[in-house]
Amino acid sequence: MATDTPSQPSDPPLPPSTTTTSTTTPSAPASPPLPLPPIALAPGPRASRLQEVFADRLKHTLAKLSYPNIASCYPTIAAKQPSTLKSIQAQMVAILEARAAREFETVMRDRDVVRKLNELEDLVAVAGQRRGEGEMDGRGAPTPPHLLPPEQILAAHLAPHLAGQQSQLNARLQTMQSHNVALFEEIRAQREEAARLLAAVDKVLADVDGANALLDEVVGELATETREVEVEMAGT
Repeated sequence: MATDTPSQPSDPPLPPSTTTTSTTTPSAPASPPLPLPPIALAPGPRASRLQEVFADRLKHTLAKLSYPNIASCYPTIAAKQPSTLKSIQAQMVAILEARAAREFETVMRDRDVVRKLNELEDLVAVAGQRRGEGEMDGRGAPTPPHLLPPEQILAAHLAPHLAGQQSQLNARLQTMQSHNVALFEEIRAQREEAARLLAAVDKVLADVDGANALLDEVVGELATETREVEVEMAGT
């Protein structure tokens, strides 16, 4: 009776390869790492350090995907087709490195990291300069924010909002003042026109009074003549 020979343990499944090579084909050279794309703004110390840390951590991470580590996961393929495994390992490293660099560039660009870190550098420099000037002037170091009184902290937080409200109120006040000036001019013109009309009415009334005075002088004579004419007409 034939005895069963123990079967050789199978390797875990190998990720699909985009290229197939035979055992006699020499291994394909590993793709060189893609450099980080240039950033439009010149990075300052903090931005440069961030890029250096990213490049170092990426290199350290990709080092875990070395060929010995991959070969230890696939011993059968490493023994029978080492060139294929080396090609796959090189492609994996190149693809992961390119993708990580591309995503890092996208984050840096979308978040505007370089400009913000450069602004932080400027703020730190200005703060240090002001602190040095204060110490030279004898004013001493500024009071830490957590030691300031609540009223001062509240005023500092409300200052931008109040400044915006004050600007809006000033604009509304100027608009109202211009409207008031226009209304004042209109009212003054109406008053002048009313004064001219009153003067014309007074002149007409004066003319009427003068005419009445003239009629008063001759009204008696006209009445006498009228009565005489009536008597003569009645006698006839």
